[in-house]
Amino acid sequence: MKETKLLPETVRHWVEQRIGPVVSVRDASHDWDRSRVWELAGQGGARWYVKVSPSSKLFTRETRAYRHVVPALGHSQAPQLIDSRAEDLAMLLTVAPGDPAPDLHLSSASWRSVHEQAGLLCARLHETGELDRGDQAEAEEDLRAAADGVEKHLGRAGDRLTGDEQQLVRDYAARLRRVEPVPVGYIHGDNQPRNWLWSGSAVALVDFERSRPAACVQDFTILAVTEWLDHPDREQAFLRTYGRGLTGAERHALRCLTALDAVNSLAWGPDNGHREVTARGRRTLDRLMKEDRP
Repeated sequence: MKETKLLPETVRHWVEQRIGPVVSVRDASHDWDRSRVWELAGQGGARWYVKVSPSSKLFTRETRAYRHVVPALGHSQAPQLIDSRAEDLAMLLTVAPGDPAPDLHLSSASWRSVHEQAGLLCARLHETGELDRGDQAEAEEDLRAAADGVEKHLGRAGDRLTGDEQQLVRDYAARLRRVEPVPVGYIHGDNQPRNWLWSGSAVALVDFERSRPAACVQDFTILAVTEWLDHPDREQAFLRTYGRGLTGAERHALRCLTALDAVNSLAWGPDNGHREVTARGRRTLDRLMKEDRP
């Protein structure tokens, strides 16, 4: 059972200076230790969210995204940042319409509609403005940085991978370092249905703490090993509104990225008691081993 997290008093005081008295607080955190999000209700039924970021790095990324990138998505298609407080790594946000898509028991047709809307928003995000020189350099080094981080994840995963599986992941990291140039832009960083709110006609994106300048294909990694693997029609719906298919270099990079996601999932999932993430990593690794080491 998830332990209820309490809203820090300093954060509550700061929030009430901006929105008035808070009538009720509901813990809306994800089920891992570092997630801290609360839904607030004020007088008259108005609602907000307050989020305390896990780190200053993620706080900086998310506040930057809300100020400079998220507005391009359009009205009501993401929360809006009302204010932030760096001392507490806290953000006060409006409530975007809809509910997390996985909670809604959607039909196949509705899921395709969700992916169509998500593809459209993802395209807007990736195409938001020109990256400055620093952002461009960061984005162009993104895949190499991902490959360079593989040993850290392998170390954390330890004996959850066999020697052959560890070598497979290292091989994919080496391939990723050699991949041809791919399109870059501003990515969401955790692009998956749990961060898509569905209102019945439109999607809103939430949770921008991992947003950054990067290779656009990074935003498709989790989808490629979950939604799209099981439902190719959803991938087609997404890419149709995204506006283009993936390049050959992106397809190659994506396969490499799924291997890196697998070892990261097998490092993070068990340590945080997250069965879904753990199962995702094991399933991907088993599939890659079967395909690459028959």
